[in-house]
Amino acid sequence: MPDVTGWRAKIAAIVPSTNTVVEHDLSVMRPPGITFHAGRMHIQRPVLADDEAFEDLLGQIDASIDDAVDRVLTCRPDYMLMGMSAATFWGGAAGNEAFEARIRERSGLGVSTGATACREALARFGVSRIAVFSPYQPIADVEVGGFFREAGFDVRAITGLRCASATAIAEVTPQEIAETVRAIDGPEVEAIVQVGTNLSFVAQADALEAWLGKPVVAINAATLWHALRAQGFADVIGGATRLLREF
Repeated sequence: MPDVTGWRAKIAAIVPSTNTVVEHDLSVMRPPGITFHAGRMHIQRPVLADDEAFEDLLGQIDASIDDAVDRVLTCRPDYMLMGMSAATFWGGAAGNEAFEARIRERSGLGVSTGATACREALARFGVSRIAVFSPYQPIADVEVGGFFREAGFDVRAITGLRCASATAIAEVTPQEIAETVRAIDGPEVEAIVQVGTNLSFVAQADALEAWLGKPVVAINAATLWHALRAQGFADVIGGATRLLREF
């Protein structure tokens, strides 16, 4: 094996400055020879207490994402991974496509977003009836649900944890998540989907798949899966849901 880091690929991960989960998750799931390099978007006002505050957060992301991309490009990455998800669902398929086009034009690189990754993961599983949860406020859940419905999925339930701030998302406990999954699941639901990249869920999702007997799509695992497969990497990664073991 070559004695240099990132000899297979260097992947840039664009994350809000408030996020403490994406880099951890990527490091746990990291395949050999692939490294991750964060470009952080400055979030000055992390409050998420209501719909208005959530829209303000999206405005901060929009204003700072170009700088984050420009900075991380100085390490000469091979690919872009979006370690933030709400903005990628906004405006349905057209909104996600416009977001991806903006990043590709800015960086000159391929890009994986949470919205695209979750949609393609569900397609691989061949499911249509889904339940979704997030750390978001109602305005964002409307956008997330709209994206999946436009993609052809029957959204049987969608609920947000209504986290009060961007940093509070990472403080949601596994017990709270388990209770949320229990509330949205049902015999008619074929798959559970989690969005919100600062919500720690990969390991729990892996355990829940065995317990529930159905796919559980964790957004950080799905986005990594999409980024790896887009570059031709077929690595099988244990403990990170069926998606990274079987597809």
